[in-house]
Amino acid sequence: MRVAMMTKEYPPEIYGGAGVHVTELVAHLRRLCDVDVHCMGAPRDGAFVHRPDPELGGANPALSTLSAELRMAQAADGADVAHSHTWYTGLAGHLAGALHDIPHIVTAHSLEPRRPWKAEQLGGGYRVSSWSERNAMEHADAVIAVSAGMRADVLDTYPAIDPARVHVVHNGIDSQVWHPGPAAPGTTSVLTARGIDPGRPIVVFVGRITRQKGLAHLVAAAHAFDPSIQLVLCAGAPDTAELAAETEAAVAELSARRNGVVWIRDMLPTEQVREILSAATVFVCPSVYEPLGIVNLEAMACATAVVASDVGGIPEVVQDGVTGWLVHYNSYETEAFEHALAAAVNEIATDADRAAAMGRAGRARATAEFSWARIAQETLEVYADVLSRR
Repeated sequence: MRVAMMTKEYPPEIYGGAGVHVTELVAHLRRLCDVDVHCMGAPRDGAFVHRPDPELGGANPALSTLSAELRMAQAADGADVAHSHTWYTGLAGHLAGALHDIPHIVTAHSLEPRRPWKAEQLGGGYRVSSWSERNAMEHADAVIAVSAGMRADVLDTYPAIDPARVHVVHNGIDSQVWHPGPAAPGTTSVLTARGIDPGRPIVVFVGRITRQKGLAHLVAAAHAFDPSIQLVLCAGAPDTAELAAETEAAVAELSARRNGVVWIRDMLPTEQVREILSAATVFVCPSVYEPLGIVNLEAMACATAVVASDVGGIPEVVQDGVTGWLVHYNSYETEAFEHALAAAVNEIATDADRAAAMGRAGRARATAEFSWARIAQETLEVYADVLSRR
């Protein structure tokens, strides 16, 4: 079997969970079948890179993306299956399926209608991206949802889809890359370099500055954190200049009221993020929308307790009361959410024994239930099922 794997992100250009998913899936799937990676961005080894039409320079980025997808669809000739990820390649997968008479499988990492704030960033392009996603989802031979929560969202958002075509295959984690422990011997500790005190409780956030990730709620909640707690924000790549300014002002106000606030704005290497997660007493995921949340698995694999909102697929990863705490989120009760978030963080971060026990349970769960080898096999089974029915 030859698979045309279609993605915007591929190493070294990775900035979100979908990119991590594709990277790991491809590595493990290549042990089971042939995989051609079709991506966007700068030229690189190990992948076919497709660039936008230069005649569209200065056009809305959504249109430029669609033009790159036309080239991607043409290049899929010879594949047995087209597998697209996110709206950025949904049209490529759809057209490849029609053009080459092969099945198209799309993985739903998120849904545009569930992220209306993206209109702030994309403008009219948001309507284009929404159309592209709907078209891919409704016409795909199969849809892979990264959680049962995401599957429910897919069927609710796109009721024209036959439920029998929607399969659940979770995201995964590489427990050898993400593991507990200090910095590697002979390397400089990122904790020392960034002024993080390992002798105090450490609460960590890792994510992009986008409304989806709920960073504003965490910063608001942190005003009620126990004074002993340090808050480490690994947060960058704001969606808009306005959101960047909002975050800057909120963090500045928090820092003026308490010490121990460390904001790391640049994208850190994986090993440094791993060291920070391993040193953390609690990892916090305050997302208002999250199909699964690979970052929770990364923290759990580093044996760190997790406090997370109970949205989307997060409850399928974080076991409430076992690997951490789940905090209920409603868009119309944000203050209540922030108060509950602070209470949950304080309860775990100030109880080292409980935090350690939850961290051990999280590590055990991540390694047992979310291996990439298992996820690659389940993905291959979706391909085989689709091919058998054509």
